Amino acid sequence: MTEHHGSDRDLDALRRRLADFAAARDWQPFHTPKNLAAALSVEASELLEIFQWLTPEESTRVMADAGTAERVKDEVADVLAYLLQFCDVLGLDVLAALSDKIERNERRFPVAGARSNDRQGSPDRHSPE
Repeated sequence: MTEHHGSDRDLDALRRRLADFAAARDWQPFHTPKNLAAALSVEASELLEIFQWLTPEESTRVMADAGTAERVKDEVADVLAYLLQFCDVLGLDVLAALSDKIERNERRFPVAGARSNDRQGSPDRHSPE
């Protein structure tokens, strides 16, 4: 596993704040893995909804509009909050999981075969999952 720098303490502090927030409101009975996964999906869909009818070019400029930028930030925060709570409930280290996944993808998708000029069809054909 790769060593993490800087953000570990900040991410852990945010995770604890979320846990404290839920505990103060007695929400733990509702924070089951199933419910948190569903909430995460809903929030990710709300983020997608912002981009739904934009062209690719418009989507790259979405942060230029203050109102839309605020909506994007709110939905990103919601997605991250539910992901952190989901990981907390299951005892997962989100940064270790991400690091492990990147390492697997680096082996699965070597640079030599992943250049854009080697792609056929969809640009997502070689996207890691």
